[in-house]
Amino acid sequence: MTDLGKPQLRLLTSGVPNLDSILGGGFPEYSFNLIAGDPGSGKTTLCHQIVFANASPEAPALYFTIMGEPPLKMLRYQQQFNFFDPAKVDGSIHFINVSREALENFGKGLEMIIGEVERRNPAFVVVDSFRSLTETTPQGASGQMNLQVFLQRLALDLTSRQTTAFLVGEYTSGEPRDYSLFTMADGILWLSQNVNRNSMVRKIQAVKMRGVGTQPGLHTIRITEEGVVAYPRMVKPVETDLKVQPQRFLSTGASGVDELLGGGFFPGSAMLVAGPAGSGKSSLAIQFLAEGVHQGEPGVLAMFEETPIKYLEQAKGFGLDLQQMADDKKLKLIYLRPLDLSVDETLHEILVGIEEVKAKRVVIDSLTGLEIALAPSFEEDFRESLYRLIGRLTGSSISILMTVENNDSYTELKFSPHAVSFMTNDIILQRYVEIDSQLKRVMTVIKTRSRKHPSDIRTYEITDRGIVVGDRLSDYQGIISGVPQLRRDKPRS
Repeated sequence: MTDLGKPQLRLLTSGVPNLDSILGGGFPEYSFNLIAGDPGSGKTTLCHQIVFANASPEAPALYFTIMGEPPLKMLRYQQQFNFFDPAKVDGSIHFINVSREALENFGKGLEMIIGEVERRNPAFVVVDSFRSLTETTPQGASGQMNLQVFLQRLALDLTSRQTTAFLVGEYTSGEPRDYSLFTMADGILWLSQNVNRNSMVRKIQAVKMRGVGTQPGLHTIRITEEGVVAYPRMVKPVETDLKVQPQRFLSTGASGVDELLGGGFFPGSAMLVAGPAGSGKSSLAIQFLAEGVHQGEPGVLAMFEETPIKYLEQAKGFGLDLQQMADDKKLKLIYLRPLDLSVDETLHEILVGIEEVKAKRVVIDSLTGLEIALAPSFEEDFRESLYRLIGRLTGSSISILMTVENNDSYTELKFSPHAVSFMTNDIILQRYVEIDSQLKRVMTVIKTRSRKHPSDIRTYEITDRGIVVGDRLSDYQGIISGVPQLRRDKPRS
């Protein structure tokens, strides 16, 4: 009992990385839960992780299979996962096949399940899968118990015992639901897999969980060698500290860029660097991270285009040893280029890297590569997901530099094809212009918050010291057009 006289729920771990946070801490002890969803969405693997994480000789588990894989065949596949512990089989976890009894008569199947539960007094019971009986067993036969009565009696018996139970069932989208069973359940987890073109994404939703506050929405899951891994849908943290923080400038590592920004950037801000291919976006990102390490601010580099080796080689050209920074645990290199990613997976990997090196700076290079790496089902929510990602990081006082590739359109001033400029504090625009039959790089700052900045358009070069900003193009007009003209009132300098 707590100080207020309320009973304290004991929560049991799911054994699934990050799933407990979705469930509000875990499964309540002695709860009756329904694990439902599409075939192949990971229900059986999830249940195995739960029992292997919790079962012990003092708290044994019974795993009943009904019209599914025989225990021997099922264990052959499940033992490929890292969570599988063969020492627990037939000791802490007992697998029992009741397919024959249930096929002959629901009553015999129910009698066998209840009998084993009474005999062994388990702490955990799993019935996998009751839905397969729907198509294989005759309904309404004389003297036989129907499926509805079977499920209701099974649920009533399990809920009356001090055991944590899980019923597994296949439900496809749009299929009629057994609302009586759903009402009796204390918790409902819904697993799904969505196919879009050649992409397949698995998701999980805590539809119902009595006594705890769950995270709403659909959360991405993957089945790896670790089993099921969940990636909670991150939300922007509530900013509880409303005091005005003392403003101080941080350096990007390029003094000319700092000057264009009005002195540098503020801690915990988001900066967008937009420009065409080869304009030096990654070069500025490397200087940004190296300067942070030099100032005692470790960093994380999330790459979606170039490989880590190419980044290391590029940094060496500037006299910067990123590999040594990584070896010293002052820089974390994260290479995320597989397809079918979710933004939540990306954020999870970044957060793990931040925690590993205690990072204060993060580079995402680039948003264009991130969007390509996302599964098609996440493309529609790209802006909303990016908003959550930026909010999660800046809310923790972490400074972000994001790069984005945009095609030079000399009839308009466009910063990004994703319309994400409103999420950022500072925007740096890089472009190409033609001057005297030569292609020159120019840079300007479009936006800063809480400070003034020069409106100059300046040339810059990528040297062996990184980006070096030059003079203002005061002798030319029409620079944004891409083909500037020499001003008539100015002699050529």
